Amino acid sequence: MPVQVVRSLEEEQWQRLGAPVFVRGQLRSYARLLKVDINDLLEQAHIGPVVPPQLVSHTHTPRARRIAESLGRRALYVGITAVLAVPVWFATRGHFDGTANTPNTASLDVIPAAVPVAGGDTPPAAPAPVSSEPPKPAAPYLASLTPVPRPASAAAPAGALTLQFKGDSWVDIAAPDGTTVEKALVKSGETRSFTPGQVARMVLGNASAVEVQQGGTIVDLSPYQRANVARFTVSSDGSVAPVSH
Repeated sequence: MPVQVVRSLEEEQWQRLGAPVFVRGQLRSYARLLKVDINDLLEQAHIGPVVPPQLVSHTHTPRARRIAESLGRRALYVGITAVLAVPVWFATRGHFDGTANTPNTASLDVIPAAVPVAGGDTPPAAPAPVSSEPPKPAAPYLASLTPVPRPASAAAPAGALTLQFKGDSWVDIAAPDGTTVEKALVKSGETRSFTPGQVARMVLGNASAVEVQQGGTIVDLSPYQRANVARFTVSSDGSVAPVSH
């Protein structure tokens, strides 16, 4: 131990050693060196109590400044969001506003009425009146391989099985040889018609929204329906029967 520390301890000059907590620590260290018990001396000595230091805040942020900083952070967040969102909005606006330029779709098995058929003795049509306004360019036609839908009742033969979808329904339709005829989500308003012997098994999801007709007679699906899913087989004559397990 330093000589000045030992001298201050022996002369009880506690103020030279600093705070009471340091004085007590030096006394215990000195007692260990001398191998003496100093607990009674610490209780009798007027060193002073160990008082925890008081924490004094030297900085204070006014309430107005805190509110201004909070508003500034929110404004920065809104600005960054606008910088990122506005270009995306301008980039995607063309997809929503471009419906006027959507090309028309026509089936390949339909001849537009405006296209004249060559040959024949049909007299030429009267010339159209001349307009001062320039003609508007017509939207181009795109050929579509999808046939024009026709009413199922007009084309359905006797004994045909017809499905009319009044709501979206998931279907799984299989042929007699086990191959899949159709397995997809059919939208509301669509119609399916199958000739006798064309299908052998059907699974209809959302069966309450599907009307099944066999030969023009509505088929009650409740015996084949469970949890709004109907499962049934179709015989060669188009009649409906339960699924055999």
